Amino acid sequence: MQAPALRLAAEMGLEVVAADADPAAPFVSLASRFEKVDLKDREGIAALGRSLMENGGLGGIMTAGTDFSATVAWASEKLGLPGIPFEAALDASDKERMRRRFKAAGVPSPEFVILKKPPKEDEALPFSWPAVVKPVDNMGGRGCRRVDNYAVLKNAVSDALEFSRSGRAIVEEYMEGPEFSVDALVYRGEITICGIADRHIFFPPYFIEMGHTMPSACDPAALRSLLDAFRAGVKALGITDGAAKGDIKLTSRGPMIGEIAARLSGGYMSGWTYPYSCGVQPTRGAIEIALGKKPGGLESEWRWTSAERAFISIPGKVRTIEGIEKARIMPWVRDVFMRIRPGSTVCFPENNVSKCGNIISAAASRADAVHSAEKAARTILIRLETPNEATDAFLAISPSGANAAFPPDAFTLDSRLLGLLSALPETTYGARHLFPFPAFSESGLRDYAGRGVLESLDAVRMLTGMELPVAAENSGAHILGRSFWQALIRGGYQGAVYYIDSLGTENE
Repeated sequence: MQAPALRLAAEMGLEVVAADADPAAPFVSLASRFEKVDLKDREGIAALGRSLMENGGLGGIMTAGTDFSATVAWASEKLGLPGIPFEAALDASDKERMRRRFKAAGVPSPEFVILKKPPKEDEALPFSWPAVVKPVDNMGGRGCRRVDNYAVLKNAVSDALEFSRSGRAIVEEYMEGPEFSVDALVYRGEITICGIADRHIFFPPYFIEMGHTMPSACDPAALRSLLDAFRAGVKALGITDGAAKGDIKLTSRGPMIGEIAARLSGGYMSGWTYPYSCGVQPTRGAIEIALGKKPGGLESEWRWTSAERAFISIPGKVRTIEGIEKARIMPWVRDVFMRIRPGSTVCFPENNVSKCGNIISAAASRADAVHSAEKAARTILIRLETPNEATDAFLAISPSGANAAFPPDAFTLDSRLLGLLSALPETTYGARHLFPFPAFSESGLRDYAGRGVLESLDAVRMLTGMELPVAAENSGAHILGRSFWQALIRGGYQGAVYYIDSLGTENE
């Protein structure tokens, strides 16, 4: 997420010193100089800044898309450099402090309670179900999930506490409605909205962002109300000189603030989709503010749509990845970001840092941008190693339609299709043909990546190299029967390929 800042700072003629605990952090090579300092070490960052001031000068400190705005504010305040007050940065990075600030200022946000240990069964909440449980001081959706009753609240709080550096969990009333992300720059208290995007959230009880689309397609009047609430939240937190990133929901009660961070957004928004959609670089503006300058060049140069979409995997270990270069050269695709490689351990995401990669597109037409990103994401095919206990356990769960527990089935079948599935004959030894399941194949159902049944079968053929012709029902051919279709329904093309690969291993 720092790459755009590193590149833009170099274009501005600045000497850039990058700090991180990991000398092999991505894009370190873009910096003029690297210093190994843990970003949680506020004193260490301040000491580095002081050393730079004493040996040639230091114009400013900034971060983009990370959870270390408080470290930046601490060091800037200690060194007398431009930035927001340290206390304001703490308010923007600690959900308890943030909620209390919002409540005191009348900013619309959910009711909440703070817990330092799992609740007792008779411990009442000051609001009705459902609720959302989060750690107060983490990002990326880690430890965050919806709960609908006391039966799951205890475990959800325990999970959230494991992700909290301070040992606190926040339980909030659930906000029903579409979600939006806002990026803004703030200079001497003046807020400039850089962009607002539609967020695409899936897989309850977790909140997995499978992409965003910039700009938002929401009604202009509703957008104005969302941005009014966001501005009120920025002012309540005391963000005066820097960046602000907000997540806001449009509920039946109107806009409600999920959170506001004192930094530019992650998730490829501030550094990629916003510049692609309008030509403006909010990261450049954030650098200018860190230097004490008024940001310029914030007027849109064009009006395009940029779409970001993620791709994911069922649990297992990656054997091969196909389709990366094919995705890169698709019309309107700008970037393909891989977070895995052969040998990587993968899981079905429970937060926003366990996805497999991201596609970003940009086009003059919203439909072109969305179609391109989604098609490119479906083009990347991940084959898993056999045998694997995590994959076996995932596929051992029989498809159960709309009642499927997390992780969900790739395809959601109704009771009629589930009944037909149970009546299919079982796979026979040496299977090379598909037993027909036309009611499913022709159903129009799509998996969680948008693949239809026939597209999924084509992916299976491509990865396995098997033609898999459909057998006549009474032909006597060796068939892939009920267990194959169950694997496809449960785990999509990955489940079906894993099933075939497992048969091959057993036959050998």
